[in-house]
Amino acid sequence: MRRFVRENSLSLFFGLIFVGAVGALVAQSFVGWHQFNDLQVADHLGAVPWTRCVSSSDFAVDVTENWESEFLTVGAMAVLSIYLRQRGSSQSKPVGQPHDATGVEG
Repeated sequence: MRRFVRENSLSLFFGLIFVGAVGALVAQSFVGWHQFNDLQVADHLGAVPWTRCVSSSDFAVDVTENWESEFLTVGAMAVLSIYLRQRGSSQSKPVGQPHDATGVEG
């Protein structure tokens, strides 16, 4: 198990980040829906279903603003690939080699 985690730590890390991002997107959709309906009720308008709120342009703008951090993700990939390893990846150091073994086949 330790060997598997060491050999696939980069994929495991970014897999967890992906799962977290999906969870955050779902949470954002429900929080935004409740906030939108609160504003609707305050303006004496009817509440809207979740599907209508998620398919609105307002939700798309909110998601896009949050995803501007993709540059942070690319930077994290560059930095973390120095320390984490992925067997068979051209971006990763060979598994089992020291950190200063950049460019060594393994």
